[in-house]
Amino acid sequence: MSGSHRTNSPRTRRTLTRRGKLVAAGATVAVIAGGALGYFTLFPQQAPAFVRDTLQRVGLADPGVGEPEATCPLTGVPVNAVPDRPALAVKIENAPEARPQAALNDADVVVEEPVEGGYTRFIAVFQCGDSDRVGPVRSGRTTDPDYLRQLGPAVFGYAGGRDVVKREVPKVGLVDVNYIVAADAYTRDESRAAPHNLYTSTGALWRAGRSKEGAPDPLFTYAETWDGAAKRIRSVHLPYSSVSDVYWHWNGGKGAWLRSHGDVPHVLEGNERVSATNVVVQVVSVTDSDFLDSAGNPSPEVDLTGSGKAYVLRDGEVIRGRWERASLHDVTMFVTKDGTEIALAPGRTWVELLPSRVPVELERR
Repeated sequence: MSGSHRTNSPRTRRTLTRRGKLVAAGATVAVIAGGALGYFTLFPQQAPAFVRDTLQRVGLADPGVGEPEATCPLTGVPVNAVPDRPALAVKIENAPEARPQAALNDADVVVEEPVEGGYTRFIAVFQCGDSDRVGPVRSGRTTDPDYLRQLGPAVFGYAGGRDVVKREVPKVGLVDVNYIVAADAYTRDESRAAPHNLYTSTGALWRAGRSKEGAPDPLFTYAETWDGAAKRIRSVHLPYSSVSDVYWHWNGGKGAWLRSHGDVPHVLEGNERVSATNVVVQVVSVTDSDFLDSAGNPSPEVDLTGSGKAYVLRDGEVIRGRWERASLHDVTMFVTKDGTEIALAPGRTWVELLPSRVPVELERR
């Protein structure tokens, strides 16, 4: 995957002067259908495809008319123009002391990963999305560069980490803007207790990265509807641990999955409930590394290559399948049992990197 590749680049719209070209159109009238050409010349978007082709050949129609809308590569949502910038990933804390967090509902994709002591942390990935306040920002783990290299030369903001992590970040092509490298891009919120008070903004990190790269390739495919096998469910329970007891509940009125920790709704600053259009549960192998935290807990090593079970939640339903990633150079694919790629609904996606020892508990409707 080339980091400089631009997917869904903005369409260039041209205003054509039609005066003086009606003579050329007259020569085409007999081919197309008499006086209809004059109308379609003024309103080419209403013309049949073969008529638009003819109008374009004689220079009377905007070739942009009828083209698909631009879509955000990491959400599949139509937009007028995709920002000409790379993906930006920020490591966000999820300890109870870190809540409520900021900006998780502004991200295009959020990845939840296991860390020490039963806790989890988030990688919030922005490309079309923006936020003036992101955090609390915490340190990186070896899982982060392994996952983020799928996005090409993404910009990565985090609060430091072990040397093995800091070495790997540039090695895999990521732009390192951690809080030491880009100190001016971060601030401390004195109203909150350290170390749960480090914040940044997407604008500050993109500026600090100084990247000239464009938008990344998509991580997923998207479709408004899914016609394959699926089962209706009310919720999914992912019991990472007692401190990271995750529930996603389907809310048909909002058309979204709403997140809770146990029976407590997960809310952000401003009392906004964490929500997602899609939840992708990627069941992974997790082992203990030789690195220990200050409490003596080993840092998890997450294996992101090979294959494993996957559950894709969209539209109040679950699609069972598997994930596949032959090597860290590849993008993870989510497919059904027969190998059909699973399409997500356009919108924000949460990826749950769930240890294989943790059950996936589905409540059906």
